[in-house]
Amino acid sequence: QVQLVESGGGSVQAGGSLRLSCAASGIAGSNYYMGWFRQSPGEEREGVAAIDSTGRTRYADSVKGRFTISKDDAKNTLYLQMNSLKPEDTAMYYCDPFIHITGGGIWYKSNYWGQGTQVTVSP
Repeated sequence: QVQLVESGGGSVQAGGSLRLSCAASGIAGSNYYMGWFRQSPGEEREGVAAIDSTGRTRYADSVKGRFTISKDDAKNTLYLQMNSLKPEDTAMYYCDPFIHITGGGIWYKSNYWGQGTQVTVSP
């Protein structure tokens, strides 16, 4: 049974940093990307960052150079270091252990959801 527990969100001023964590269980042996989506009211869900089993990373253009995804396989934990935060980064962030990214760069979220963690960035 897949379980996802996100944490680390909060309220910061623009330019600040946060580190999100996702403790995952029930996902051993996945060949998918593991990563983060975000969604804010009235906006489309956006794939933010992903990492595969080899350590290859993918980022949305909107966060390149500011966010860094990493994972600790021994702890089954995924991280998202977010620096130089902007008000437009405000959203609920969800981790996903089974992200599919097409050759054309379209991100598909799985049906697995954690409770999410809220990130709020004030100007």
